[in-house]
Amino acid sequence: MSLYQEAGPRAAPAATRTARTVAGELLDRTLDGLPDRGAAHREGAIRGIGGRDTGDWDTGDWDTGGWEVGGVGPVGVDAGDERAVQAACGVMHVHGRATGAPAPLAADYVSAVTGVLAAQGATAALLARRRGRPPLRTRTSLAQGALLTVTQYLAAATADDGTGTRVTDDGTGLATLTTADAVRVEIETLDPEAWAGFWHRLGVPPRTAGRGWQPFQTRFGTAVCPLPPELRAAVRAHPLEAVRRAGAEHGVSVAAIGEATTAPPGLAPWTLAPAPPADPPPYSQPPADPYALFPRPPAPADPDALPLAGLRVVESARRVQGPVAGHVLRLLGAEVVRVEPPGGDPMRGLPPVAGGCSVRFSALNHGKSVTEADLTTRPGRETVRELVSRADVFLHNWAPGKAGTLRLDADALHAVNPRLVYASASGFGTALGPLPPIGTDYLAQVHGGLAAALRPAGEPPAPSLMTVTDVLGGLVLAQAVLAGLLARQETGRGCRAASSLLSAAALVPRPGRRTALSPLDRPLPTADGLLYLGAEARALPREVARTVGATGTTTVGERLRTRTTDAWLAELRAAGLQSVAVRTDLADLATDPAFARAVLPPDDRLPYARPAAPWEFTEETR
Repeated sequence: MSLYQEAGPRAAPAATRTARTVAGELLDRTLDGLPDRGAAHREGAIRGIGGRDTGDWDTGDWDTGGWEVGGVGPVGVDAGDERAVQAACGVMHVHGRATGAPAPLAADYVSAVTGVLAAQGATAALLARRRGRPPLRTRTSLAQGALLTVTQYLAAATADDGTGTRVTDDGTGLATLTTADAVRVEIETLDPEAWAGFWHRLGVPPRTAGRGWQPFQTRFGTAVCPLPPELRAAVRAHPLEAVRRAGAEHGVSVAAIGEATTAPPGLAPWTLAPAPPADPPPYSQPPADPYALFPRPPAPADPDALPLAGLRVVESARRVQGPVAGHVLRLLGAEVVRVEPPGGDPMRGLPPVAGGCSVRFSALNHGKSVTEADLTTRPGRETVRELVSRADVFLHNWAPGKAGTLRLDADALHAVNPRLVYASASGFGTALGPLPPIGTDYLAQVHGGLAAALRPAGEPPAPSLMTVTDVLGGLVLAQAVLAGLLARQETGRGCRAASSLLSAAALVPRPGRRTALSPLDRPLPTADGLLYLGAEARALPREVARTVGATGTTTVGERLRTRTTDAWLAELRAAGLQSVAVRTDLADLATDPAFARAVLPPDDRLPYARPAAPWEFTEETR
């Protein structure tokens, strides 16, 4: 682990304020879950370096290292604010695929992601310290957070399908539909028969409905949904209530999209509950050390070991949310064992395939070992129990009620391993009642206010087809696991941790009203591409106009079309108006020298590019 250095100019505190605030709130919650927070603070729990607007995240005589959030981090670009890193790292490109051009997310999504990463780094460092490691300092950045969010899309963009050509995601289109009474709706189902029945009820021939199934299901990986126009026309021919009735008859969730940007009130990012007390082994007399009953796992002596080295996670999860959590825990050093059905997870066949496996699947699951088990059988469930008996964490994102049906719920597995951190992820938790909608990313965006908040005022509200809540939900689940491991380290007892896509969506800061964007707040065409102004440049439009030789702020866009992106970036840099090129091809990230320390290129082991781990840990020396 090498000393972290910013490759570009250090971010102004305002640029990372939101990320630092999110990190501070999550660390507060993490420490609140400890049995004696006061004692933890007196011993020196966590120090935040620049963790809040007023300076340190907390004060005191700390001995556990600290955490920092930068703007560009190890990425060599000029501007490191929220929207500049969205532009430079490909987030605008992925989000804008469905509408045909790169577009900014209007809420501070990357800052929220980065705040969770900062909290993860700090919590993992504290956990390592409690396991006997020297203090660790950890850093992350907005750019690293942005790159993590495009992991799957980067893998697909850089994979070779075996023919020597790159696979591209063609087409445009949102999945959002409009009813006869002008209500915008999002529908969801994971069942092809339910899909067929829903469209038949609306008068669509089966063959036409069938043409829409593949783009609808693959939108999670492609961020586009080119539905047949006949499907959109069928919904436009029916009022909302008729569409809802068709959905109810066939098990298809239908959610109306409003203008409200707010999430349901009172949503905690995660919940922790201690496991029932375990029966201790028989002793002739109580041990002097109460933790001798359930020993704490020691940290490895290797100074280069990652913070979670020596811990084991068993993961039974599909799609994105659960695998992201396991992926992050593996990047922090844990051993992760996936439980998959006989024959492997069906997502392994999702195109594009390279080296015999879907690269979208591999991007979130490489480095994990696999055990196949049919959980509907007694031997399959016994396999899980045996794995859990030797594990520190069990995590899943099963449908509501499935854990109880399988008799693999928290009570059942705590009976096997009382020190287990049992972590479950859902779409909505209990926030939407006992019969919630199908728990997927896009419905969580609708119910969490992000469908409106992520799109600027003046544009119709619609979920981003980038999997924003799936990724953020996986990160929140991983932080819940870290909070549970830290609590276990203090008490010797396992716990239950739970989070949801909806609770993750609520973490994204957003104004009460939808954000209005000016022309200079959007990607600007140049002679050979697109340019995005950094935060200071956007705040000084007259200076921008003067620098580029425009007659006024309204003619900046016209003037920028006369020269190349690189030429204008140099002019703006010289004037102190740092800006960035807008990434329009994710594959270029793998060969751009500015990203050499943040993006790992394809190699013999993994035939696609992927982000490097988003933290850097350095042992503190006194």
